[in-house]
Amino acid sequence: MENWQEISEDIVESLLEDGSNPEKLYEVEHHFVCEDFDKLEEAALAAFKLGYDVEEPAELELEDGGKIWGFDIVVEAELNAEVIMEDVSKLVAVAEQTGVEYDGWGTYFQD
Repeated sequence: MENWQEISEDIVESLLEDGSNPEKLYEVEHHFVCEDFDKLEEAALAAFKLGYDVEEPAELELEDGGKIWGFDIVVEAELNAEVIMEDVSKLVAVAEQTGVEYDGWGTYFQD
């Protein structure tokens, strides 16, 4: 979790330094991946039961040509590492419980 805290603080700090508006709500996309579709589906259901908006899973192509399954969870949140980390903590726990990989989060610059 300490690693995710540092990453989250770096992302937020970079966006704010670039002039992103701290007063707006951001669509934060949390990414999950797994080679096993059934495990990924289990993770999606667990996150849905926690109240998260789960997007449809998709098959993704890796750089080496391999395939993996993934889905995103989109949450509206303040551009604040502590606020975002509340979701990260819950979603990392879901990933660990279901045997999938929490692949981080991202959002977009806003004027």
